Amino acid sequence: MAPEARAAGLLDAATHLLMLARALVQARRPLDLEGLDTLVGRACAACLDLPPQQGRALRPRVAALLAELDALGEAIARGARA
Repeated sequence: MAPEARAAGLLDAATHLLMLARALVQARRPLDLEGLDTLVGRACAACLDLPPQQGRALRPRVAALLAELDALGEAIARGARA
């Protein structure tokens, strides 16, 4: 697999995992985030290994990952207040 495709796949996988986690929180289901840091770390490392132009091309995916992480944090905070 090409390095850019691998990085994109890891970013997409992490984003989808965060979306699933947020859905679980919103449904008041148990949530286990073990391993999330490993997946996100691998995605970030894969992006950093790319030449700058290819890395910049993945910025929208990185932004989507960060937005989903923020949304999960807010959902968890709302659940803690309820």
